[in-house]
Amino acid sequence: MVDRDLARRKLLSLDQYQRELGELVSSGRERYLADWRAQRAAERTLQLAIEVCIDLAEHVIADHRLPIPETVAGAFETLHKAKLLEPTLAGALVRMARFRNLLVHDYVRIDAARVFEIATTDVADIDRFAQAIRELIG
Repeated sequence: MVDRDLARRKLLSLDQYQRELGELVSSGRERYLADWRAQRAAERTLQLAIEVCIDLAEHVIADHRLPIPETVAGAFETLHKAKLLEPTLAGALVRMARFRNLLVHDYVRIDAARVFEIATTDVADIDRFAQAIRELIG
């Protein structure tokens, strides 16, 4: 059985990260690109949001006794194969998990414009994932 309290706490954290990310990019693209502090804060906040998604995916995988993925991105593929995530959402989250790896391990190559794009557009995929998890845990 999914630990509903744990999942709900993680979802609350995810909501908070989403709000913070929205604040960091609310001044617009040009201001964001000129503000290194906002960039660093957005990078870290985005990383944390993605890690919560990964944690939730791994929790559902364990609960459903699904095969353990070899990579963090594979967690979303595993949920898709188990028909717990639709293919387009799973694909978007795989890309998001790979971007998280860039944020953590290859931070020299981070493109501030790409972070802004993710924080303003692709972040909707995180919302969709959160909703899918809410439906799964009831």
